[in-house]
Formats: sequence, C-alpha cells, structure tokens
Amino acid sequence: MIFFTHFGRYLLMLKGMFTKPENMRMYWKEFMHQCVEIGIGALGIVVIISVFMGAVSAVQTAYQLVSPIIPKSTIAQIVRDTVILEFAPTLVCIVLAGVIGSKIASELGNMRVSEQIDALEIMGINTKAYLILPKIAASLITIPLLVILAMALGIVGGRVAGVASGILSADTYDRGLIESFMPFNVRFGIYKAITFSFIISSISAYYGYFVKGGALEIGRSSTKSVVVSCVMILFADYILAMIFL
Repeated sequence: MIFFTHFGRYLLMLKGMFTKPENMRMYWKEFMHQCVEIGIGALGIVVIISVFMGAVSAVQTAYQLVSPIIPKSTIAQIVRDTVILEFAPTLVCIVLAGVIGSKIASELGNMRVSEQIDALEIMGINTKAYLILPKIAASLITIPLLVILAMALGIVGGRVAGVASGILSADTYDRGLIESFMPFNVRFGIYKAITFSFIISSISAYYGYFVKGGALEIGRSSTKSVVVSCVMILFADYILAMIFL
C-alpha cells in the first residue's frame, strides 16, 4: 500500500506541473538557472569518469583478446559500442543521480522545511510548476548533452590509453571505430539518456518536495531519492534494451 501511495502522489505531482505560467519570464529565468546548475555543475565529474571509463575499457578488452586471429581493430569496436550503448548513458546517469538528484532533493527539502514553498503557495504561485518543472526540463536537455559528451570522451580516452600503452596504433584504433558502425547505437544511447534524466529529476523532486521534519529528514530524503533513482535507472535500462534491441 505504501508503494501505491507514493506512486499516486508522484503522478499527481507530475499532473500539477502542467498549468499556465503566472509569469513566463520568471519561469524562463528559473529554467536557465537550472540548466547552468545541472549542466555546468556536473561537467567536471562527467569528464573525469568518461575519460577513465574509455581508458579502462580499452586496456581490459586488450587483456581479454589474446587470440592472434582477432585483429587489433576489434578493440576499438568493442570500446566504441560498450561506451555508447552502456557506459556513457547508464554509468554516467547513475553518477549524476548522486550529484544532481541529491542536490534537487536537498534543495526542495530545505525549501519545504523552511516553509518557503508554503509562502510561495500563499502568494498564488503553483510551486509544482515553478520549482519542479524547470528542474525536469533542464535535466531533459542538459543530461543527454552530458551523455553525448561522455560518449566522445570515452572513445578518446580509449584511444589515448591504447596508444600510450602500446596495445595498438592510432591508425588501427581509428580504423576500428569506423568498421561495422551502427548509427542506431548512438540514437539508442540518447533515448536512454532522456529516459534516465526524467527518472533522476522527477524522483528526486518528489522526495524533496514532500519531505516532512527537519534537517535529518532532508538527508534521509536525499539518500532515498538517490537509491530509488539508481534502481529505476537499472530497471529502465533493462526495459529499453528489451524493447529496442
């Protein structure tokens, strides 16, 4: 019964977001602020994770491909496909669930506990539309862009690690990137990034918006939002793979 209570309240929260804005300029300003907070705030960790993710993939793939029959260019193909299909969208979004999700939950939770949300509602502002919708919309735009950047940096990281460790030459790696390339894999990775970004932002906003208590409950709500977001990302990853692959 607790699950259905949370799920019903979650759906009502999403429904309450879509109303006519009281002041479109105010909403636009909040949307742009969230784009900067979410995109620029998570850029550093995405860059670091992506480069080392591609580098480790190249080294471990070369370690497992011991047969002399398999060409060295296969390493680049495996790194390319694993980074685009799984590592960039899924692993990066799980990390972003901890970085962005906890930030959204704690920010809204602090506003709820300090009665700032109640004050906005007394002023006649739809707090669901003003506080939650810009965060979800900004996440739907910035997180897929971060995932695309992670795809590129992961492939570059694999190239640098492969060449630096003497596993394969730069020309061999570049040739392997072109061989058997399927553009659908990139589209599928973007589909996953859009889905995961909605999961991260909406679930984190839900737990932060409906928090009750004090500072301790804000921390618990932030932790719970990250855990639930990670579980739902993995579940959605499986569902999308079953549907599209």
